[in-house]
Amino acid sequence: MSSHWILGPGAIGRLLAHSLSPFTAIALISRRALPEQQIFTSPEGEQQTRLLHVLTVDQLVSETHGQPGFVHITTKAMSAEAALASIAEVIPPTTPLVLWQNGFLAQPRITQAWPGPVLCATTTEGAYLTGDDGVVNAGRGHTYVGDLHNQHAKLAEQLAQTLTQAGLTAMAVDDIRQRLWQKLAVNAAINPLVALNGIRNGELRDEAYARRVESVVKEVAAIMRAEAIAPPEGEQGEKAWLALVWKVVENTANNKASMLQDIEAKRPTERGAILGPLVESAQRHGLTSEVLQALDAEIAELEAAYGR
Repeated sequence: MSSHWILGPGAIGRLLAHSLSPFTAIALISRRALPEQQIFTSPEGEQQTRLLHVLTVDQLVSETHGQPGFVHITTKAMSAEAALASIAEVIPPTTPLVLWQNGFLAQPRITQAWPGPVLCATTTEGAYLTGDDGVVNAGRGHTYVGDLHNQHAKLAEQLAQTLTQAGLTAMAVDDIRQRLWQKLAVNAAINPLVALNGIRNGELRDEAYARRVESVVKEVAAIMRAEAIAPPEGEQGEKAWLALVWKVVENTANNKASMLQDIEAKRPTERGAILGPLVESAQRHGLTSEVLQALDAEIAELEAAYGR
């Protein structure tokens, strides 16, 4: 079975590493050294300690390694291209990449630039880190895999089967662009509000936050209609998007969203990859995006305050 390199030891990267390691060779690649002994906590609260093959980028570049079957890029969207560039000299240009970024920023850029196959993955698995040696799978979900031009169906199916075997329910699809936009819509309604208020996903149902969720979804639904993106359940319109958001909130109620994790760690957030494409689309289609722009400005203000 193909080996898997995982570039980026964030929550999804470590979840992948723990899931895949019992079934295939993996390498978890980081900019800085991390403990090889890593702790995984399941949604049921069960803990497992595993020895993972952890490498720094410098080690990878300076040492000789076998070629990977897949390279998963699990960094934040704004770091994906630089992360790929940091290891590009040690992998053949035909190596399949798998992009796990939120939003719709890195995927089209890397698909256009990389000569080999580029798969995109979107997942509703909930995960968050507990320090340098731990990750919590806070909620089980579904993962979809495909490529933007629907040219690598067999490769997507191979990867989906491997992920499913590893316990991450996955499916190869021929409409990954639609699904990336669908997740973008959900992320825009959840991540910024969770980050701004310092709460878990499930708390968005509280009266203090629910109305603002609805106001975000109202703008997002209009943008999705203009982009010809339908909700995944087959229903149409604003009510269907709101139902989808509340379903994800329910399924990931205990999850600490990635944007909140970034704010707490005083890291740059993915606001540009999540809110940026929506605001840009709204402007292109002559739609209002006041709520989305306000969220973006509030997150930007939080980021600007890190150094104060």
